[in-house]
Amino acid sequence: MDTFIARQPIFDEKQVVYAYELLFRSGMDNFFNGDNLDQASSKVIGDSVLIHGFDVLTGGKKAFFNVTRETLIEEYCFMLPKDQTVIEILENIDPDPALLRACERLKAAGYTIALDDFVYDPKYQPFLELASIIKVDFLLSNKEDQRKMAEQFIPKGIQMLAEKVETWEVYQEAKEMGYTYFQGYYFSKPTILTSKDIPSFKLHYLQILQEIHKPELNYGGLEQIIKRELSLSYKLLRYINSAFFCWKVKISSIGHALVLLGETEVKKWASLMTLASMADTKEDELVVQAIIRAKFCESLAPILGLTARSQDLFLMGMFSLVDGIMDQPIELILEKVPLNEDIKAALLGKEGHFGNIYQLVLSYEQGDWAAIPKLNEKLRLGDEHIAQFYIQALEWANHSFKGIEKTPMNV
Repeated sequence: MDTFIARQPIFDEKQVVYAYELLFRSGMDNFFNGDNLDQASSKVIGDSVLIHGFDVLTGGKKAFFNVTRETLIEEYCFMLPKDQTVIEILENIDPDPALLRACERLKAAGYTIALDDFVYDPKYQPFLELASIIKVDFLLSNKEDQRKMAEQFIPKGIQMLAEKVETWEVYQEAKEMGYTYFQGYYFSKPTILTSKDIPSFKLHYLQILQEIHKPELNYGGLEQIIKRELSLSYKLLRYINSAFFCWKVKISSIGHALVLLGETEVKKWASLMTLASMADTKEDELVVQAIIRAKFCESLAPILGLTARSQDLFLMGMFSLVDGIMDQPIELILEKVPLNEDIKAALLGKEGHFGNIYQLVLSYEQGDWAAIPKLNEKLRLGDEHIAQFYIQALEWANHSFKGIEKTPMNV
């Protein structure tokens, strides 16, 4: 049985990623029956540790795992590292003596226990004695209940997590109520759209993007641009001299580094660097997510018969979060960037072949498993490669982001 894994970030009050919730399914059926859910729950735990690697899936952060009663009783969770794992008890599980004993063993061993989609009922009191985190669905609950639960449980030492936070305003309201953690898509949307112009320093980076995506790359011209940007020079030399390449000698020339990378990789690297630089003080998770989308899109090119346009697919993923990163309308940004019109149309939500590819990537990322079969059918795509490509995109993003982290320029 194949396991499909997606992940969603969970942020703290400073918009720093605290953890990822790992979402899974066993195949492309639109639902699980009870047996399949138990099987998939245990399998995703095994795959996380034995196959994909925990750090690949979480980038070293904590992971929230939805678990079934059977998974808890059979103690599969003990396969996971206790310091990085949050055991999330689903809302449809009722406490019984055997289940409570299993949860008590996990708690005693050092695992964090969370209650998913929590709505208070006296029967859940035994769970409340064990839980460190309570998740509240902000789409399905009202403000009065959201505030009441915060006032009731925070004084008891329980941390509150607001999930399905879709807007900046809801995020601010949850913070004011005392919620500690936040999950949803508010972080990927622009929050400040008062300016009609792109700031000059960000426009400079867009001009760099225009240079590197001309039909023929001018290595000499690009070298001069990079040399004018000290941070880009530093990051390029840091990247080319990383253990990933295993060069026998140290590369100290910008021009030499560009030639060694080659045109395709230079364009990818420069795209990542400039997008990260445009992010300014914005949460780094947006940049990481853009990198994952870019690689994921590119990976689909060969099996979609679009090998010749793999670079365009890479850019489609890369620019898919540019509005959130720059706090500007995407329409304004796309006017300044030389992307092909079908890629721009996809990013603007218009229908079409590339729009279907883009929606497939978004659906997988969000764990919207019901939408994927229809998109696969439109694209004439089987599901056998998707999980593999997503994991590879995570690995590539983890490696790539190490080369673009904002590091003090003591060089």
